This record gives sequence, C-alpha cells and structure tokens, in this order.
Amino acid sequence: MPSSVSSLRYNATAPFRVLIVDDEPAQRALEREILEPPRYLTTEACNGLEALDLITRHDFDAVVLDKRMPGMDGEEVCRRIRDELGEAMLPIIMVTGSSTSEILPAGLRAGATDFIRKPYNADEFAARVESAINRKRLTDQLDSAEAVLFALARMVEAKDGDTGDHCTRLAHLSVRFGHELGLDAEQILALRRGGVLHDIGKLGIPERVLLKPGALNEAEWQVMRTHTVIGERLCSALKSFKLTVQIIRSHHERWDGSGYPDGTRGNDIPLLARVFQICDIFDALSHARPYKPSLPHAEVVRIMQEETARGWRDPELMRIFLAMLERDAAAFDQTIADDDLGRSLFEDIQRTQEPLGTADAQPAARS
Repeated sequence: MPSSVSSLRYNATAPFRVLIVDDEPAQRALEREILEPPRYLTTEACNGLEALDLITRHDFDAVVLDKRMPGMDGEEVCRRIRDELGEAMLPIIMVTGSSTSEILPAGLRAGATDFIRKPYNADEFAARVESAINRKRLTDQLDSAEAVLFALARMVEAKDGDTGDHCTRLAHLSVRFGHELGLDAEQILALRRGGVLHDIGKLGIPERVLLKPGALNEAEWQVMRTHTVIGERLCSALKSFKLTVQIIRSHHERWDGSGYPDGTRGNDIPLLARVFQICDIFDALSHARPYKPSLPHAEVVRIMQEETARGWRDPELMRIFLAMLERDAAAFDQTIADDDLGRSLFEDIQRTQEPLGTADAQPAARS
C-alpha cells in the first residue's frame, strides 16, 4: 500500500493513472484510445496475476477490470485487491458484456466500485472513470491532511521526552474506556484520534515557555493554556474531526468549573473530553517522564480519587473507570501495538533530522 509520505504527493493537475486489465488486446486498445494522454496515463495487464503484481509496485488512481478472464476472473481479482493488497479505496470499475441480474451484486460483494456494460458509449466510459478517480483523490487529500496532523502531534510528544508511546497508550486506553461505556463507533474513533491530537496546539506555544526547565510564572501559564484553543483551530477545518475537536479544546476542563480554557462545569463539559481526561490523567501518573517517576498503581488510584473528591473529575465516569481498572488492571501494563496514526510519517521526518543533530533530547514540556 502507499505510505503516508507517498499519499502526500497528491497533485490535482497530474494525469490520471489507470490500470486496464483485460485478456483481449482489442478491448485494451479500445479503452486505451478512450483514456488518451495527456489526461490519462494507462498501464495494461492481460490477466489478473499481472494486474496484482503491477498494483503492488505502482500507484494507480483507478483499475478498469474485465469481468470474464481465463484463469482468474474479475471478481477474484477484486477480492484479492481488497483483501490481500489492502487497497480498500482504490476504484475498481468492472467491465462486463453480461446482462444477467446476478452480475452486479456479485461484483459489488467482491469489491467493485462501479460497472460498465458492453457495448458502452466512449464519453460515458470516460466520465465513469473520471468520477471514480475524483472521489479517490479527494479521499487521498483527506488522508494526507490527517497524516500531517497526526505526525505533527507526535512531534509535540517527542519534545516531551516521549517518542509517541504516550499517544499510543492513550489512544488504546481511551478506546477501551469508550467501549466500557457503550459509546458508538463515531465516538470511539474520536477518542482514538484524540489520543494523538489532544496536545497538538503546543505547536503554537513558544519554545521558551514550552521547554522552560523551571516553573512557569502566571503570564507563561496563560500562554501555555492557549494550546487547547490553538489545537482546536488547527483541527477544526476537517469536518470529520468534529467530535475530536471537543476533546482537544476541553480536555483540561474540570467538573467544578476550575479548568480551562472556558471554565465549563459538570455535564456542560463534552462527554468525550471528560472520558478522555480520566485516561490522560491515569497514563500521566502511571508512566515515568523526564520530570517525574512512575507511580505505583495504588498511589495512582488514590490521587485520582482525591482529585474527584476535590471536584475536578466526573464522579460517575471515575467510578466506572476505576472499576474497570480493578477488574483488569494487568491489561494496561501490556505493550500496545501501534496502529500508525501518523507514526510512519513522523519517523520519516525524524530520520531526516537525525544526521543534523536535531534528535537530541529536549527539556520536558508541560501538560
């Protein structure tokens, strides 16, 4: 599959790259003639195995695939593109000469994006291909924007002396707590994203404040507290981040209204921000940072209960969270497998900096 970096090479003015797969040379020639350069760059494969090999080695905007081919038919090629190659978003337009009603649902189940029946009009053929490609490129742009935000957020974590494990743990724990609460899939995704993006606004905090080795004065704390608002502004342009933005802005609010940036209290604080905050506090107390050691589990629980009694945390959510920990505390000490969220792009960026000596340890950043 294309990496996060290759997806960033999106160019709206580039030719459309189309793979034509058909065992009949005359049919390939016809489709090549319709999809002519410079608007299209076409590559041809005469069978399914050749097509699969080409897709593993090149990026395509769409595949035009004949339904009936000897050996491996179009439906099998579809399934292998989706399942084995992991190309979930690559448009696959299946060409068929059959008018049988079963063809369409079988092809869609195999993973086809669209169907074109022979004989077809050349303009309609080109329009169908171009429409599918335009949708894919819009998706690529969204993926690229998300990847950049996730990578930038991991750069913030690296300055904190933590190369991304905190993000990964927090995303995992938040999702686990969300499932415990019976939250829906959209809320779970927002919690997963929030694990990485919650402190992205620290990109806008001057390093003399962010990396100051001593205590911050009141003016510096006022600057530091703006990271929640800055983070909201950075991420709010993506409509799909609507719930995640609530976490970014409000994860430092307190149940009694003494938090920031808005001084919101009680149930007026977005639910996902309250859920996430408890996970963030647990992880911060449970793991060592350059400026603090890790605390024993019993001490972590004591502090969290004390802060709840003080009026800082949602008492009902805290009760459920601590009960979850008591039931399966060992699970949170296990190594968590990362599911990327910008890690690969972050590591690419980090590798380019290391020869210049910029990967040295930095002073610890603050919450």
